[in-house]
Amino acid sequence: MFLIGDIIELAFQIEQNAEKVYRNALKKISDPKLVSILQWLADEEVEHAKWFRQLKQTVHTEIKDPAVEAMGKSILSDVLGSQSFSLKDADFSEMRQLEDLFSLAVEFEKDKVIFYKMLRPFIEDGETFDFLENIIAEETHHIRELRTLMNRNAAEEKITSDLG
Repeated sequence: MFLIGDIIELAFQIEQNAEKVYRNALKKISDPKLVSILQWLADEEVEHAKWFRQLKQTVHTEIKDPAVEAMGKSILSDVLGSQSFSLKDADFSEMRQLEDLFSLAVEFEKDKVIFYKMLRPFIEDGETFDFLENIIAEETHHIRELRTLMNRNAAEEKITSDLG
């Protein structure tokens, strides 16, 4: 039902939505450490969006049934809209610690993985399924990166507090 081109376009839109949320959050935060991480997160979403655009250029989608293809595209578009998952209700102005921001970013990446996994039953061909799995792997990689940064930051804060 869903074509890889539509899924990649959806993924691109999710990344753009997240970038917008992070950039808007920059207007509400004054802590330099939080600003720096928010800027980095927004830039990462831009890079993720570029990755999806490049991925889309490598796929060829053969439309077997235009009506089914149109329905799939419509469903994905309606479901997504301006969705930003767990970022939607985040109150960045209340964040005081980097850990809170990292935790939110990890939750957002997890939301995306869950969302993509929910699409699996609606994929009819192997190539599209493989591309979807690549997207899931990429988002899972982002989770690991964020957790590594979160752990590194926690260790640095501990060292600083032990020295101070």
